[in-house]
Amino acid sequence: MANSKRTLFLKRRMRVRNKLKGVTANQGRARLSVHRSNKNISVQLIDDVKGVTIASASSLEKALGVVGKNNIEAATKVGAAIAERAKKAGIEVAYFDRGGFLFHGKVKALAEAAREGGLKI
Repeated sequence: MANSKRTLFLKRRMRVRNKLKGVTANQGRARLSVHRSNKNISVQLIDDVKGVTIASASSLEKALGVVGKNNIEAATKVGAAIAERAKKAGIEVAYFDRGGFLFHGKVKALAEAAREGGLKI
């Protein structure tokens, strides 16, 4: 029986999340979680020990100038914004949680922009 696209996505997401779950709790690092929809891209910096969001950035923010866009340019701007906000919050190192999304295209552009901004992933 063939797996649906959604089922494969959920399997990938759980595989990534389970690998990160043990590592983040032991070392106390933040988790950089990415969500990509058809129209927007957003990212959160999460402290799993406390269960709080430290910083976030999204293509819905008017200050970034990419409202309603979901392309590589928007992902780059969101990645740079989250790196800047992470520095303000005192976070230098984080684990990259791509969820069930493949690491290419927009997700890769976001990660590279965050690295260039000074966040170690």
